[in-house]
Amino acid sequence: MTYLYSLIIVLPLLGALIIGLGGLMSAGFRKNEGLIGLLGTAAVGIPFLVILYAFFSYPGDAQIYEIFPWMEAGKLKINFSYQHDELSLLMGMIVTGVGMLIHMYSIGYMKGDEGFYKYFTYLNLFIFSMNNLILGDNMVVMFLGWEGVGLCSYLLIGFWYKDMPKANAAQKAFVANRIGDFAMLIAMFMMYKSMASVSEFVNLSFVDIIDHAHHGGFGDNTFWIALLVFIAATGKSAQIPLFVWLPDAMAGPTPVSALIHAATMVTSGIYLIARLHPIFEASPEVLSIIVVVAALTAVIAAFTAIAQNDIKKVLAYSTVSQLGFMFMALGAGAYVTAIFHVMTHAFFKACLFLGSGSVIHAMEHMHTVEDPQDVRTMGGLRKYMPATGNTFWISTLAISGIIPLSGFFSKDEILSSLFFYGEGFDLYKVIWFVALITAAVTAFYMTRVTMLTFEGSERFPDAKKPHESPAIMTIPLWILAGLAVVGGFLGLPIFLGDLLGMGEGINWIGHGWLEHIIHSENAHAIHEHAHENVLIEYGLVGLSMLVAIMAVFLTRNFYRKHGLAGDEKVRNFFGGFYKVMQGKFYFDEFYQRTIIGPFNWLGENVIKWAEENIVDGAVKAISEGVKNIGDVFKQLQSGLVSNYLLIVSLGVLAMLTYLIFG
Repeated sequence: MTYLYSLIIVLPLLGALIIGLGGLMSAGFRKNEGLIGLLGTAAVGIPFLVILYAFFSYPGDAQIYEIFPWMEAGKLKINFSYQHDELSLLMGMIVTGVGMLIHMYSIGYMKGDEGFYKYFTYLNLFIFSMNNLILGDNMVVMFLGWEGVGLCSYLLIGFWYKDMPKANAAQKAFVANRIGDFAMLIAMFMMYKSMASVSEFVNLSFVDIIDHAHHGGFGDNTFWIALLVFIAATGKSAQIPLFVWLPDAMAGPTPVSALIHAATMVTSGIYLIARLHPIFEASPEVLSIIVVVAALTAVIAAFTAIAQNDIKKVLAYSTVSQLGFMFMALGAGAYVTAIFHVMTHAFFKACLFLGSGSVIHAMEHMHTVEDPQDVRTMGGLRKYMPATGNTFWISTLAISGIIPLSGFFSKDEILSSLFFYGEGFDLYKVIWFVALITAAVTAFYMTRVTMLTFEGSERFPDAKKPHESPAIMTIPLWILAGLAVVGGFLGLPIFLGDLLGMGEGINWIGHGWLEHIIHSENAHAIHEHAHENVLIEYGLVGLSMLVAIMAVFLTRNFYRKHGLAGDEKVRNFFGGFYKVMQGKFYFDEFYQRTIIGPFNWLGENVIKWAEENIVDGAVKAISEGVKNIGDVFKQLQSGLVSNYLLIVSLGVLAMLTYLIFG
């Protein structure tokens, strides 16, 4: 069985090697896009089927599969091993399932690109890294995947590296993630030090870390370990202050945005915090920090999305905002709810990104607009692209929280968790209100971008008309849209179960599948509080439904009436604040002036001088010294054998003198 499950890890790596080396060595292979696409998709599709089999045959207890011993030094003993439990299997199905659909979509989207084989090499390598991250049994294997997805993100964002802005975006993503990764390393060192003080050997397995945390083994370091892990998560999962890389990451091919920046890599931080939840349970101060940072991230990104005209930029800031919702759930101790929103978000956001790719693909092939991503040059596209338009609308309604689509259930559970956390009026009630406003803003900007893209009058030249994408691209759209419709039924609210006589069992994901692996006292207290105030819970659900429906209905009518001119009315409504939103709250400018600019000045005026005058000067001085010494000793090289014999004789005489009298 170990060999079967090892296919989950091995096949994506093998796919990357075959496609990469084959494309590098054979021009004929590079041109065979059908074979490359088939190999790349199969390298992810087969692991999906294996994980599906593992899911349905799961015995109920975590299974550890040790592949081989990896490293051993002192008390540190790391094995290359993987675990199958409720959390890793669920995340594995999301990663490989959505990944397989995106690979399939990419066959059509990347058709004719000169780097076709490299693209699929990087995609397979990314899935290999992501599988290590979520299936790794210990922090070191997880960190291998953590760094791997960072590398693949860099390669894929900068895939069209000849375009300098795209190369810069890749570099920005790489640097921002390294800051978080440094925090992760420090957290791992602190974990090792604490566990080594009481154990014969330390393997940094999640099971041992959680057991150590349950027994209070981390002591006073608990706060710092939790805080450092959260800082690491802000890098991968794009939270303030390290969120600025994700909107720029839209420079990569659109399927990359769907895979990395909607469904997989950006959820790594949420997965890790949920996995290490006992450490965070023991540090309520860090939970408070998380919920505040998450709320600020969510609301700032949502208002920024209102003022964007690039369809992918709107979705990028939407992703940042939705990640903020997930972290708000984590900050309330509702770890299962955060994972639930990870799943539903993967469905509708991947569909939205792929839908935007379908639109961009059509606009590019028209060759009649300067910027194929600007919604101001679109309009009325649903008439020409019904599959793309309809699936985009379904996912828009899902992310807006319209019942009974998936986004309603996961987002409503987040709002409920925030409201019922604690007693009386406190920080979390304020955060709940911020989240409710953010949900309304989400419905507004998503309905806006959908209306401006697919409805109303056509704003592109009549010379050519757009056309629907091929089936290889629209089939994944319909599958993801279908999942966006039904995915929420895996986590129906418990009060509905009480009404139907099904109890907590109606929430399969939280009170069936993940309850054993993620047992949170905070979440239990939230559910108890909600159960005691069921009428309030009914009211909150009704309010959430009303806000979402009214926001979508009013925005749709507003843009149906005013069309593109509606943006000018929105600008007038926000006044001077609209410029702040359009400027993305000036985070990039702030970092440029306070961090990047001073470092550049330091490099150009201090480090460069030191390198030229001190480092280079020292190297030149050494080389000149060696040269001068050589000039002295070369005088001894006369070419006369008699002189050499004299020197040898003197040497022998000196050695004999030393041996006799020394």
